Amino acid sequence: MSSLGLDIDPAVDASVTSTLAAVEEALRANVASADPLVAEAARHLADAGGKRFRPLLVALGAQFGDPRAPEIIAAANVVELTHLATLYHDDVMDEALVRRGAASANSRWGNSVAILVGDYLFARAADIAASLGPEAVHLQARTFARLVHGQIAETVGPRGADPIEHYLHVITEKTASLIATSARFGGLFSGAAPEHVEALAGYGETMGIAFQLSDDLLDIASESVQSGKTPGTDLREGVPTLPVLYALAGDDTDASAVRLREILATGPITDDGLHAEALTLLRESAAMKRARETVRTYAEEARAQLAPLPAGEAKRAMKALCEFIADRTS
Repeated sequence: MSSLGLDIDPAVDASVTSTLAAVEEALRANVASADPLVAEAARHLADAGGKRFRPLLVALGAQFGDPRAPEIIAAANVVELTHLATLYHDDVMDEALVRRGAASANSRWGNSVAILVGDYLFARAADIAASLGPEAVHLQARTFARLVHGQIAETVGPRGADPIEHYLHVITEKTASLIATSARFGGLFSGAAPEHVEALAGYGETMGIAFQLSDDLLDIASESVQSGKTPGTDLREGVPTLPVLYALAGDDTDASAVRLREILATGPITDDGLHAEALTLLRESAAMKRARETVRTYAEEARAQLAPLPAGEAKRAMKALCEFIADRTS
């Protein structure tokens, strides 16, 4: 098992690990600001860590060209800074108190500072994208537009559309779009062939859906804080993730399924006793099993999208990532 937690070739592992270390170093420099308050607040989430999944996709995509190309570090910073910026704005909209195990920026400095720091990070991402050329600027701007569309769709709700289709649309726009751009950037700035860059982008988009769905399942399935938050946080906040939507749409007549639908239909579950009951029922439900199968379906589709890429250890590493995402909630 590699340092990345994937069963991949040691040379690929070393290359990707080296890239991620350089990305981390550059990230600290890129969140700096002449204003001490902005600098402190901007460092807040960067220093808290996180999975760095988007830079990982950049580094893996770069394996199909020259992974040592200097543009790779800058490209990975563009996507990670864009991602971090959205987290500051998300926490304001969600009125979140905690992010990555620490006090959220909005609870520490207030909503106005959190919004402005998010704006600052978007500006930094755009500035770095400009150093990569017009195509990077266009791609980052279009991705940002998709992120905003996804957030708007989530905010206004299904409005008569099928709730499950609406939810999948939201995560495609809000999460998968940036992961697709991450994989695309890796191929593009490493000098990979155009058809390989397109395959990487398709892989990234589908993998992004699988990744977000698996994160949502971890919130239910994990007994610890491996998901980065207390298990059942989405239930407590009334966030309708895929297992909940499957449970609400189900027509099972057994007592546990009926009871689960009754509890979930009330919205946010703030009562500790009801929350514990709902979590237990959901973990053992047919809806949870179906959601796991959905994650695996997307992971397998992402794997199939790698077909145009040349055989080798880089391709095997990306297949290993599919397996990792599919298995992490089993």
